Amino acid sequence: MNISLLTDYLHYLRCSDKPFARKLYRMLGFYPHDIAIYREALMHRSLNHYRPQEHKKDNERLEYLGDAVIETIVSDILYHHFNGKKEGFLTSVRSKIVQRNSLNRIAKELGLVELIQSTHINHTHNSFIPGNAFEALVGAIYLDRGYAHCYRFFSERIIGKHIELEKVAKEEDNFKSKLIEWSQKTQYNVVFEVTDENIVGTNSPTFRTRVCIEGIECGAGFGYSKKESQQLAAKEAMRHIRKKTDLYQQIVAAHEARTTGSSQDQSL
Repeated sequence: MNISLLTDYLHYLRCSDKPFARKLYRMLGFYPHDIAIYREALMHRSLNHYRPQEHKKDNERLEYLGDAVIETIVSDILYHHFNGKKEGFLTSVRSKIVQRNSLNRIAKELGLVELIQSTHINHTHNSFIPGNAFEALVGAIYLDRGYAHCYRFFSERIIGKHIELEKVAKEEDNFKSKLIEWSQKTQYNVVFEVTDENIVGTNSPTFRTRVCIEGIECGAGFGYSKKESQQLAAKEAMRHIRKKTDLYQQIVAAHEARTTGSSQDQSL
């Protein structure tokens, strides 16, 4: 056993919460030195409603730190993986990796959701909680073990297992822009309409958006921001247009009826 592994194991032996430390080890690939930082990383702010002022603590500061660390690590990895690619390409791929949906998925696949402490019955219901906790976890690793361990965790445990760089690079991300671009080329009318807005819990609005093309509803999306719901609605609309021949024919017919009627009105 080398010195680093021995040091880790000695910290584990002195740890007051060995079950938690073992769960972190299986997730991270190393034992934490300061277990308290990782506890804090998994504390959602909702817990503070039931705590006296002097005991209030949550993971938002670690989330802020982890967000910056993740962006740096992902930039580093992409820079070396995609040799010769331009800044715009690298920025686009990075944004897909660090976006909320991606971090939420990673947190769930890692099993991090089961370790989060909050008053929400279902952590996955609020789409911000898992991704924020993942960012806070990386912030905790950075404070506890430094950048090298953060990089190792990401490169060995996340990239390849939960994120396939080549696949991400080919994925479409701005579905709303692509749908609008398509509509401009075809001269079809596209309308995004927020049909529902609710407040779930504390400061957690939810939105439902539908996309209508030539007055025909083609897709809908649910999200925790208007932008997210619009992107998901546009994504669904594009998928339906590509796969549902009858839907596309309805759009064409509605477009012809509108443009024909407009021409007749002008002739009158």
